[in-house]
Order: sequence, then C-alpha cells, then structure tokens
Amino acid sequence: MRDKMTPNPVTITPQTTIAEALTLMREGKFRRLPVLDRGKLVGIVTDRDLSEVSPSPATSLSIFELNYLLARTKIDTIIKKQKVISISPDAYLEEAALMMRDNEIGAIPVVEDGKLLGIITESDIFDAFIELMGLRDPGTRLELELEDKPGMLVRVSEIVWKNGGDISHLAVFHERLGRATLVLQLRTTNAEDIVKALKEEGISVKSAAWKGHA
Repeated sequence: MRDKMTPNPVTITPQTTIAEALTLMREGKFRRLPVLDRGKLVGIVTDRDLSEVSPSPATSLSIFELNYLLARTKIDTIIKKQKVISISPDAYLEEAALMMRDNEIGAIPVVEDGKLLGIITESDIFDAFIELMGLRDPGTRLELELEDKPGMLVRVSEIVWKNGGDISHLAVFHERLGRATLVLQLRTTNAEDIVKALKEEGISVKSAAWKGHA
C-alpha cells in the first residue's frame, strides 16, 4: 500500500470554509480532501459533498449573498455524520479495493498510529490494475479458456516455456463453474508456435494479440 498511495495529501480542518475547500480543489485539481482536527483524521470531503451543500445555480440569491454563504459555512457541517474509514499502509491493495467497493467510496485515507500518511484513490487502483495486467508493456497478449482444475496453470506455463515464451504477467478469471479464463502477457513479438502448441494440447485460445509500446 505504501508504494501505491498518494503520499502527503493536502488536508483541511473542520473550521475550513466551503469556499476555501472549493478553491483548494479547483487550484490543486483535487476531488477530495481529508479533514484533520488537531492532527487526527475526522473525515474526508469530496467535490460531490461540497456541491450538495452549495446553493443551487437556480437560487434567487445574488452573487454577493452566495459568496457570503460559502465563506461562512464550515466543513464541520458536512462531516458531522460521517463514518471515518481508513486503512493501514501495510494492508494489501486488494483490501483497499474491497473496502472502497463495499462502502461505495472513491478513496480511503491511509493512517498509521493515528497519523495520516497518504490517500489511496480509485485512480491508484486503476493504475495498479494496468500495471498488474501489463497493459502498457509491449508483448503478446493471450486469452485462454481452461478447465478450472489443479495443474492447468503449470501445464500452460510449461507449454509456453518449451516454445520459447516468457510470461511477464498473468491473471485468472473464474467466469463460470468449472471453467476459467487465463490471460497471459508474453515478452515476445511472435507467439504463433506457442498458440499452435496450446491448441494441440486441447487448450482453447480465445484471442491472441501483439501489443506495441504505449
């Protein structure tokens, strides 16, 4: 988690006004701001939170009244009912992904011994997935359909190795009972012999594509 999070995020306090928070988000191009009270994490405010408490564009208030209202309303009015969710820097990235999915949130502050170290966002999760799948790396991408049983991964790896292939990334997706989709990224520009050997062994090759540099 430590090497995937965004470290040292910009923070605000419960006494920060909505106007100040909006300015920070706009200038820093942030979508969320952790809220600290005397160094302790007490909430996180998103651009959506701010838009929900800001007056509607259809309001009859003048621009001066709008600015006055935004400059007077404090962040503590937003976070009063918030459930503070955080994660340890030593947790696995997939734990953060599950927490974000289960709680329907787009980011989780990373906290250790009560101190905010960083923030893990949906963009960080996407970047990790791209890295995991080797989507920016050149090579050949194979998508295989296999029986979901012990030994199949070893069998495929052996076929690839014997035919001059080198697996750089792989992922397994269990789409239906008894079957699995195995996605391989190979460090090779020519996988014709590998594909042929896999098919001869009765392994279904759903797709094969060469990927150049991103």
